[in-house]
Amino acid sequence: MEDVQKHSVHTLIFRSLKRTHDLFVSNQGNLPDIDDRLEKLRRSIKARDTYGLVLDRAIKSMDAKKMSALQIERPLAITDGSMSGSDLGATATESGSLVRYNRDKEKTPLSINTSLVRASMPSSSGASNVQLIPKKAPSIPKPKWHAPWKLSRVISGHLGWVRCIAVEPGNEWFATGAGDRVIKIWDLASGKLKLSLTGHVSTVRGVAVSAKHPYLFSCGEDRQVKCWDLEYNKVIRHYHGHLSAVYSLALHPTIDVLATSGRDSTARIWDMRTKANVHTLTGHTNTVASVVAQATNPQIITGSHDSTVRLWDLAAGKSVCTLTNHKKSVRSIVLHPSLYMFASASPDNIKQWRCPEGNFVQNISGHTAIVNCMAANSDGVLVSGGDNGTMFFWDWRTGYNFQRFQAPVQPGSMDSEAGIFALCFDQSGTRLITAEADKTIKVYKEDDEANEETHPINWRPELLKRRKF
Repeated sequence: MEDVQKHSVHTLIFRSLKRTHDLFVSNQGNLPDIDDRLEKLRRSIKARDTYGLVLDRAIKSMDAKKMSALQIERPLAITDGSMSGSDLGATATESGSLVRYNRDKEKTPLSINTSLVRASMPSSSGASNVQLIPKKAPSIPKPKWHAPWKLSRVISGHLGWVRCIAVEPGNEWFATGAGDRVIKIWDLASGKLKLSLTGHVSTVRGVAVSAKHPYLFSCGEDRQVKCWDLEYNKVIRHYHGHLSAVYSLALHPTIDVLATSGRDSTARIWDMRTKANVHTLTGHTNTVASVVAQATNPQIITGSHDSTVRLWDLAAGKSVCTLTNHKKSVRSIVLHPSLYMFASASPDNIKQWRCPEGNFVQNISGHTAIVNCMAANSDGVLVSGGDNGTMFFWDWRTGYNFQRFQAPVQPGSMDSEAGIFALCFDQSGTRLITAEADKTIKVYKEDDEANEETHPINWRPELLKRRKF
């Protein structure tokens, strides 16, 4: 008995495919001619299946138009009043008068006979008079002109990647957190260091400043969420509950609650004063990279690496809507300062949504890098920062990209360290602060010398019409 030679699965599959190819290769190109009768039948079946719901209405509408075209016009019975009342009535009856006369004052027209006007139209009892009017193609608005932005200041001081930024409500200073485990407070006008806060034992991933209390909140990869009292520069509260690194946090603008999210696939709502974990928002299946809070519904919005955006009912602690349009990880969510809208960023697209239902508005395409962060100001400027150091400036309303550039790295750094981790406008919206992988903080401002003549809008709406939605 001969031993059977053993082959790999790949070899066996390849041989099977080759035998199948050899078997059918002789029939290649010998398909029979198309039967016109069967092709016509196939098209009619497909049309009925696709348009069956509106086909009856379209047929009735066509029949009504034909009846209207065949109807004979009838003359108007408008006289000078010399006929008697009976003659006038007979004339009106015979000719289908559209004008009814007052019998007491024959020369005075009283009103339009609307019943005869309706009678002259096709009857709506047996057929629908709904006309299928083609919609006019929506016009694409021209974008508003925005001044280009330029680098104003580079601030060095951190010893690790700068991961987060927060500007205080008074617009006098801003805080940054970095991979060196330190939170630093900087003077916004001069860029000088005012204070360093130490306490985290791993990278600081999020900071936020309260508008109602002298508190600074921070979170990090050490699973800790801390509340700092800025009058004493000390930690006064810890919020315990996250099972892994905490990547983002947001303060509710009107009530004393704090929202955090992280690598344990949850977002958590905390009572600021009692430190209680009010809600644990579960539903995402991967890291929740971004969380934002607003005063109106939906009060909490999260973006996750599972490619979804969720809108949450804060009172019930439940998801009210899941947006699944993105194909890749959602790393950033940004609220518009004045419009009832928000945007979500992913490597495939930046998408804009309308609150409160999360209705899709438009795609903003072109930033093909991994988009780590976004920021928007009240002037309608949206900025997106990429993992490769690219920054794109967009007009919020139209999605027009009016400026893009590569952020310069600090001298002595490698080009691969050109990554942008956080973006934040100051309270006036005239200065943009970026946190970068070359351990620097960069401040940008608008170019005062630019105008519409020196930097015209290169508006090409035909490219937008081909944009995928």
